[in-house]
Amino acid sequence: MDVAIHLPCVEGAVVYLAKTKDKPHTYTYDPPEGVAKSNIISEQHVVPIHDMRPLADGLALDTQGFLLTNAPTAVRDFYNEAELRDTYYAEAEALVKQATGASRVMVFDHTIRRREHGVEDRTPGTARQPVTRIYGDYTELSGPQRVRDLMGAEAETLLTRRFAIVNVWRPIRGPLTDAPLAVCDAGSLANGDLVPQDLIYRDRTGEIYGLTYNPAHRWYYAPDMRAEEALLLKCYDSAHDGRARFMPHTSFQDPNAPLDGLPRESIELRTLVFF
Repeated sequence: MDVAIHLPCVEGAVVYLAKTKDKPHTYTYDPPEGVAKSNIISEQHVVPIHDMRPLADGLALDTQGFLLTNAPTAVRDFYNEAELRDTYYAEAEALVKQATGASRVMVFDHTIRRREHGVEDRTPGTARQPVTRIYGDYTELSGPQRVRDLMGAEAETLLTRRFAIVNVWRPIRGPLTDAPLAVCDAGSLANGDLVPQDLIYRDRTGEIYGLTYNPAHRWYYAPDMRAEEALLLKCYDSAHDGRARFMPHTSFQDPNAPLDGLPRESIELRTLVFF
């Protein structure tokens, strides 16, 4: 029996990827004349998004692909780059190491998102915005490529062993009610649901996953997340042994959110995790 059907939930609109013949792509800048910035066709579905809090003690990165944890931080100013790198990176590496049992964890970047209503993500001169389309950060191809990009001469040796990419996501201010993060239980994905799509930069092309609709998908969120809490998200795992490997996610509009709630401010760190 699906335990999710007995949990509190909201009905939330999430944006899936429509199935098309051509490989989806998006340019992160204005492309050459005559080239479409994106050929992605979106498909919105209203789905039940369940409260993960009653299940929090039983969630696991290797099963659902996400977990919610208390994670107090010594950081006082998340907009201070030096404080992030000197304090928060070390905290996050220790948190992920404890959660995964890894032998080595390395933060390799971070993104701060600060909601401005009516602004699209990656608009020049504005803060990064919550992502409104379901996506997975890395694919079968781009996960190992990230190791090659970052680890230099060590990369090929590291790629002979299991590794993962885990994000650490938290509100900068809470309780967070605006544009919370919805996560899809990795165990509810079927073969073919995840579709590779190109993310084209001026100097390189990355690959992420979009998600096509399947009514079997199980969605969760953590209502009213506090700044002392963190979501760990498994975005890639090289193991092919039945454990969760990819976990798509998206922001959504909680229909129960107060109209005067604080605009979302959040930070996500990405970590390479070696076993």
